[in-house]
Amino acid sequence: MKNRKKILLDAIFLIVVFACTVYGVFQGEDSGEVMALARKTDKRYLLLGMVCVVVFVWAESIIIHYLLDSLKVHVKKWKCFLVSNVGFFFSCITPSASGGQPMQIYYLRKEKIPVSVSAMVLMIVTIAYKMVLVVVGIGLLLFGRGFMKRYLHGILPVFYLGIFLNMICVSMMLVLAFHPTLAETLAEKGLTFLEKLHMLKHKTGRMEKLRGAMKSYQEAAAYLQSHSRVMGNVFLVTVFQRFALFFVTYFVYRAFHLHGFSMWGIVFLQAAISVSVDMLPLPGGMGISEKLFMIIFVPVFGTKLLLPGMLLARGLGYYIQLLMCAALTGVGQLTLGKERKVQC
Repeated sequence: MKNRKKILLDAIFLIVVFACTVYGVFQGEDSGEVMALARKTDKRYLLLGMVCVVVFVWAESIIIHYLLDSLKVHVKKWKCFLVSNVGFFFSCITPSASGGQPMQIYYLRKEKIPVSVSAMVLMIVTIAYKMVLVVVGIGLLLFGRGFMKRYLHGILPVFYLGIFLNMICVSMMLVLAFHPTLAETLAEKGLTFLEKLHMLKHKTGRMEKLRGAMKSYQEAAAYLQSHSRVMGNVFLVTVFQRFALFFVTYFVYRAFHLHGFSMWGIVFLQAAISVSVDMLPLPGGMGISEKLFMIIFVPVFGTKLLLPGMLLARGLGYYIQLLMCAALTGVGQLTLGKERKVQC
């Protein structure tokens, strides 16, 4: 009952934010002209943008499969791909992407994977995912001062906040991932606290069950700590994954038959938006992502093509991704946890 209520509240929040975003974007604009300009684009480049979105989701499934396989837990690649779609779908519709991992853990549990193992794997995925943003943000601070002064001056407070929040988040998760004793202590205290609040009924076997789960967590953490090459490979694939999505905006730029602006300049402008909004409590960074795009991409698209460019870039990078992941989440609901004779 509580889960249904939370889903309903999340859905209402998503609809409200979406409605406000649409109103803010199109207020005072000629929507007919905007759509006419969007229809004149080179569809081949938009197709490349869609490929980037698929690669973005697929790359996470490769990381999940790789980490599970390194822990001697064997799951078929197509199932990992469905789990990735589940994660991105619920991340897109919940504030701060908070719903993605719990749902992935739920579906991996249906595949008989212990929660302690899937939680560790997904924490590593998240650490790498956010670490790329931290590296990009710090890289711009150290080596891109001129770039920032020229193109990001209008969003610097949000950009600095995004770097700070991502650094805090990564630091906390690193402690939990590689200090399993602390993680176990926090889990036990959290369980005791919930029982004192009568949110959970006291059960004599619950604490022992938790300690058993944390033992698996500790074993997974110890293994990953001793296999730095695995962690390095995960980070490299995550860099590729993140930049695949950043390139969507570049392909939208080319779709408008535009030339002259640096490819990497466009990619890093889009990366700066991701750094800025990733930790904000809005589903998919909705609203703020559109606003930041309209501020910093003026030199790239010009005033006439700025709004159509933003609609296509966000449409591919977020809304098309949302629809694709929603459809494959439905497939996951029908197939994950069920025995089927499907080859990897």
